Amino acid sequence: MASASPTLEKLKGRDFLTLQDFSAEELEAIMELALRLEAEWRSLKPLQGKTVVMIFQKPSTRTRVSFEVAVNQLGGWTVTLGWNEMQLGRGETIVDTARTLERYADCVVARVFRHSDLEELAEHAGIPVVNALSDLYHPCQALSDMLTLRKRFGSLKGLKLAWVGDGNNVCHSLLLACSKLGVNMAVACPEGFEPSEKVLQVALKEAESSGAKIEIVREPEEAASQADVIYTDVFVSMGFEEERERRLKAFLPKYQVTPKLFQHAKPNCVFMHCLPAHRGEEVVDEVIDGPQSIVWEQAENRLHLQRGLLAVLLQGEP
Repeated sequence: MASASPTLEKLKGRDFLTLQDFSAEELEAIMELALRLEAEWRSLKPLQGKTVVMIFQKPSTRTRVSFEVAVNQLGGWTVTLGWNEMQLGRGETIVDTARTLERYADCVVARVFRHSDLEELAEHAGIPVVNALSDLYHPCQALSDMLTLRKRFGSLKGLKLAWVGDGNNVCHSLLLACSKLGVNMAVACPEGFEPSEKVLQVALKEAESSGAKIEIVREPEEAASQADVIYTDVFVSMGFEEERERRLKAFLPKYQVTPKLFQHAKPNCVFMHCLPAHRGEEVVDEVIDGPQSIVWEQAENRLHLQRGLLAVLLQGEP
């Protein structure tokens, strides 16, 4: 094996709540380890003897399965609980829960409605806490998306990603990932559905160092112009069901991803979606099932990225 990486060793024990907390070098190191473990996980067991507690306040398919499989493949084991299966659902404080879990487990992976709950959990737990999705960020998704693009194109620098739709938590994390790693990103969204101004300002600042171009536009065709990637997500995210009618009126039909939109992109442009998809709303079947779609590669790379992430947070260099 290669000698220990100072960057990886420095990441051991850290929380993973937002990509804002990590440098481009650190994100690259996590992806490098993910690629190593994709090839070598059968002979490396960096989580041997480690326990990961997983808490889900929201439904999950890809995140839950990919994390559980990743932990098991690396030699550890998981305890998976719904929020209402725990005393949290009956009023126990997050602080008391954190102080208890740190005595049982080596890491907590949590999917929550409020990012502030994750921050409180991380503040009081003396073990790494991983954001498996919150209302503000989805860092595991965004970094695995960068891994997907790196594997597809060979390099990230200078690629253009067009985001079409709601400026939501996935969009926030992609803005941070792209701006740090030198990927140009154009966000096309209707008025009132822009990404957080705070997140945007951080991304613009990061882009000054990486050379990435970050922009917010209204027209999907402008965002898609010469794009390497067209990316979308549901228009009605978990927790916004009561806004469904208003949201669909704002987004449809203008922001739906169709074959026509790809006419503005590069010939080898790919389609990405974090899933689950609401087919016929943000994307049509012809696109998500078409030859330009790499959504299943994306889904697979969640597993590969999370192997690397868990290994580095719990062990450092395997």
